[in-house]
Amino acid sequence: MTRHETSLGPAYFESMFQGTDDPWDLESSAYEQAKYAYTIKALGGRTYSSAFEIGCAKGVLTHRLAPLCDRLLGIDVSATALRAARVRCAEFRQVAFANMVFPRQAPEDAFDLIVLSEVVYYWDDDDIRRAGAWLRSHLAAGGDMILVHWTGETDYPQSGDGAVEMLQAALRGGMEIVTAETRPGYRLDLWRRSL
Repeated sequence: MTRHETSLGPAYFESMFQGTDDPWDLESSAYEQAKYAYTIKALGGRTYSSAFEIGCAKGVLTHRLAPLCDRLLGIDVSATALRAARVRCAEFRQVAFANMVFPRQAPEDAFDLIVLSEVVYYWDDDDIRRAGAWLRSHLAAGGDMILVHWTGETDYPQSGDGAVEMLQAALRGGMEIVTAETRPGYRLDLWRRSL
C-alpha cells in the first residue's frame, strides 16, 4: 500500500461525500456507533462552554457532543458533508458549522474541548506541526482534547498511532494524559491542558 506523502485535500473528501451517501459507514455501522458512544463516555460527564470539532463530516458525532456544549463549532473541508451536518443538528441552536481547511484555516477563539476524531492521520508532518502550534494557543487551560483514530492499515500520510505521537510531540508538553487506550480497531486519547 502506497502512502500519500502530503495532506489529503478538500477534493478527496468532497469526492467521497458526493460518491456515496455514507462514506466510511459513519452513520450505519455498529462499530462507528459504539465508537461514538465510547468517545462521549470517555469525556466523563464533563460539560463545556465552547467546543471545536475538526473534521465533523456529516455531524454524527457532533449530534452526540451537542448536549455537552454551550457552544459547538464543527468544521469540515466538504461542503456536501456540512449540508448534511446542518440538517442533522438543526435542533441544536448552540451548534454552528463552517467550511475550513484546518490547520491552514482556523478560528481565532479559544475552546475548552477540541475533538479530533479520525482526522490527524490525513495530515502530513508539516500540517501536524501547524496544528500543534494552533492547538497550544487555542485550548483553554484545564480544557480537554480528545483524539480517536483507526489503528488498521491505511494509505494516509500517517498511521493512527503515528499521527497521535507526532501531534503529541508538536504540542511540546503542557498536557496531562487522562486516557490513552487501545480499543478493537482504534485508539482513544484524552489529554487535558495544564492549569
